[in-house]
Amino acid sequence: MLYTMQNKLFAAIRTSGSGELALIEQLRRRLARQSTAGLPLGIGDDCALLRLRRGEEIAITTDLSIDGRHFRLAWHLPESIGHRALARGLSDLAAMGARPVAAFLSLGLPKALTRAGRRQPSWFERFFDGFLALAHANRTPLAGGDLSESPIAMADIVLAGAVPRGRALLRSGARPGDRIFVSGALGGSAAGLSRLRRLADAAKTSTALPKNSEALAPHLYPLPRIAQGLWLQRRGIATAAIDLSDGLSTDLAHVCHESRVAAEVDPESIPIHGAASLAQALHGGEDYELLFTAPAPARIPSSIAGVPITCIGRITRRRAGKPVITLLTQEGREPITPRGWQHFA
Repeated sequence: MLYTMQNKLFAAIRTSGSGELALIEQLRRRLARQSTAGLPLGIGDDCALLRLRRGEEIAITTDLSIDGRHFRLAWHLPESIGHRALARGLSDLAAMGARPVAAFLSLGLPKALTRAGRRQPSWFERFFDGFLALAHANRTPLAGGDLSESPIAMADIVLAGAVPRGRALLRSGARPGDRIFVSGALGGSAAGLSRLRRLADAAKTSTALPKNSEALAPHLYPLPRIAQGLWLQRRGIATAAIDLSDGLSTDLAHVCHESRVAAEVDPESIPIHGAASLAQALHGGEDYELLFTAPAPARIPSSIAGVPITCIGRITRRRAGKPVITLLTQEGREPITPRGWQHFA
């Protein structure tokens, strides 16, 4: 079955001047080597054509990254910005248990970021170094998008995924008695961002920031949990799932709201990244780990596809006048207000 989507990027665009066309052609040459399974027609026409397997439905997600809000040109390497732009969308697919099919990217850039130096690649080229490396690792072809000159840098990603019909993981299936699990470790991205901010304040210039650091890796190069989401979907174990992009307190609240339940969390069970605090693990966001619920009798392995899985609490009945999320501390029950990221809040 064929599906079509708009594909303005990399088509034979009729514009004056050669700047945009040259950039598009440069990128098309790089994309000639990418895997195109599930993509009968990609760059070059007005639309891309996507092919799903029999019995599948398509999952679509979008995410916008803007300089000064989601990244900073003075702080983040171009490779990291490209990686993160794609990781955000892939993580949404992982939370639904969907396999990636294709990516569509609309990129707005100041002209200076498209110019290469005599011995250095352009910011544009380095952005795609990071983007395409993660795309290749997750078998996600770049199928189209748009390219425009802009006063600020921004990247708008659209991801198309496929999931067996009626089998997508949702936020709305958690039930009282279910246990709550998370993948990996939490708070590493928030701790990395805090360290990056301190380094930038001390240096007052991007050139002094470290190019590679294990402490910064969870923030600069988060790894979406595609394999773990597919494992959960295929086995039908999870009753609800979400990716931890806005922080544990906020994203767990989303699950509780959609499922009309409450939650109890044991703070001592939360797998906190070595450089992070409990507050960063609870509210920091951008970890792009998975949170999922499963019935108490379900046998959940200690790791899935090499990533640790930890039980951190349980789902309870929602009661009027009672907190939605409660921490079970040694001093007693402590209500938790979601303090993860919210635009316009």
